[in-house]
Amino acid sequence: MSEKYERLLEYLAESDEWMTAGELADRLGVSTRSVRSYVTSVKTAAKPLEVIASSTSGYRLNREAYATFRAELRTRETEPGSPRERVHFIIRGLGDALDGLDVYDLAASMFVSESTVEADLRKVKLLVEEAGLALVRRGSMVSLAGTELNRRRLLSRIFRDESAQGFLDLENIQREFSSKNLGAFKSDLIAMLDGNGFFVNEYSINNVLLHIAIAVDRVSKKQSIDPDDGVPVSDAIRAIAAQLDGLIRSHFQAALSPRELAYLSVLLTTRVLTPGHDEPTESIAHNYLAGDDLEAMRRIARLASDEYLVDLDDEDFIVRLSLHVRNLVARAHENSYSRNPMTRSIKGSFPMIYELAVFIASQVQRREGIVINDDEIAYIALHVGSYLERTSLRDERVSCAIVCPGYYDMHVILRDKLVAELGAELQVDVVITRADVDWSALSSDIVVTTIQAPTARDNVVVIQPFLTAVDFEAIRRAIATVRRHRRRMQIKDELLQYFDERLFARNLAAPSEAEMIRTLGDAMVGIGVIDESYVEGAIERERMSSTAFTDTIAVPHAMAMSASRTAISIVINETPMAWGDNRVNVIALIAFSESGRKAFQHVFDQLVEVFSDRDDVQRIVKRAVDFPSFIDELVHVMDT
Repeated sequence: MSEKYERLLEYLAESDEWMTAGELADRLGVSTRSVRSYVTSVKTAAKPLEVIASSTSGYRLNREAYATFRAELRTRETEPGSPRERVHFIIRGLGDALDGLDVYDLAASMFVSESTVEADLRKVKLLVEEAGLALVRRGSMVSLAGTELNRRRLLSRIFRDESAQGFLDLENIQREFSSKNLGAFKSDLIAMLDGNGFFVNEYSINNVLLHIAIAVDRVSKKQSIDPDDGVPVSDAIRAIAAQLDGLIRSHFQAALSPRELAYLSVLLTTRVLTPGHDEPTESIAHNYLAGDDLEAMRRIARLASDEYLVDLDDEDFIVRLSLHVRNLVARAHENSYSRNPMTRSIKGSFPMIYELAVFIASQVQRREGIVINDDEIAYIALHVGSYLERTSLRDERVSCAIVCPGYYDMHVILRDKLVAELGAELQVDVVITRADVDWSALSSDIVVTTIQAPTARDNVVVIQPFLTAVDFEAIRRAIATVRRHRRRMQIKDELLQYFDERLFARNLAAPSEAEMIRTLGDAMVGIGVIDESYVEGAIERERMSSTAFTDTIAVPHAMAMSASRTAISIVINETPMAWGDNRVNVIALIAFSESGRKAFQHVFDQLVEVFSDRDDVQRIVKRAVDFPSFIDELVHVMDT
């Protein structure tokens, strides 16, 4: 399938709801006619499976059929069809053919013309050069020139590009590189590493397994990496390499050289492993960290705490993050970053935590002279988020009234079950055992009742006398609704005061993210909210990591809070514009003042949340024809 078809399926897979052709067209950046064409092509390719259901409401993925279709695609012996598939096919062939490949033979094997192969080779050249290799041409023969290590990095990259977004599939790796028993090898590897006192990063381990599978495959073809006796190997690496050697011999009946094993062990230690499992924090800091590195992270944590008014002053958190950053720096110097399958989810669901991670990453970048990409920032966000979750900075428990007419101790059993299952989320204020309830007097956030209320109320959940799984799910949905409404009400009045009719625009086009930031920033500069340095700071922040936190809104901003007052310059566009990897309808440049520092977390999170629902955004886009109607629609969305 082509890249567009795959992206269409990815978008449908992200939602359980129907998606219209218009919505899909916006996200893909194509016409609705093209969307219908893609859907038809997928349906034709998947027959007799009905992978995409169609109705007057739009399109929706049939998940079971889609899973079967993906499995069948992996097992089909098909010739490369799309330009990307052909490029990857050529690269894999060049990797195996030391003497090179003939252009005419390539064209015949892929059933395309020589001119098509020549066009593909231009794309191959770009990928090859990015990997530190060269594409050599002699007449009709093309070959790769460069080190074996860079060849493997190139193979690893194109395999990850071919894989669906998310975790690498072990079955795909096995099939591509003829590595049987990869699952069993992974289990034994994790057990070995755990026994040596390491934390294992499950998000990254499959990427290293891919490198191991490639190494075994290449060595079987007499393609080993160059020996480099000048590189010292630590005792820790040597110990891991010895155990890794035993596992590879046992599972793959292959013998790798000491240099191969050392290289793979370094990959493990810098991408997957964190030492100090079951060791006290003081011991970890002493045994694995340099004093200046730890002190630098303490300074960065203090800066982040001061900037964002959160408490990151925790030695255990700082030590663990320092260990992670040590490995991150090593990867960045090698230009070999870890993939993170959770990046999009973290950015969209926890924008403030991600923003904290961006700040930390910017400080590390500046200190180490490296570049940190989105995936690595998301790993820092995991550290920050898990720490803040553990410290429980915000108590979001929802108050609850229970209505259960008295019959023996049924109300007691009901209350105990609710507290046992949902005690961390629910606070029971009152238990009413009478049937003649004064419903209007109940002031709790939600009411859980075994009898029907006389009038329909959004916060009333009717349950069975003996709680079922369905009842618990209904209560959880009510809790989520209350929390969402509570958050929106907390910010509503504050958020609205940051908008200004002079800072509102509709259907404003710009050729790039930087130009849009400058256009919105100029409006702010014109009324004295910010100066030019803030605009440049927002562009610099954008270069670090896209501020398109969802598929609908981008929230550019500078990390310095230097505005004269907190304000938002916003544009609502009917036609979405490209922003990073997304296409957004709403761009909101936020400028925060020093006095607005306390509101930053709430405003930032809430602005992203309000504009994260595609239906809400489409309503605002269609109806917000001017500033008064924009405010009306925004209030409506926040009230629902």
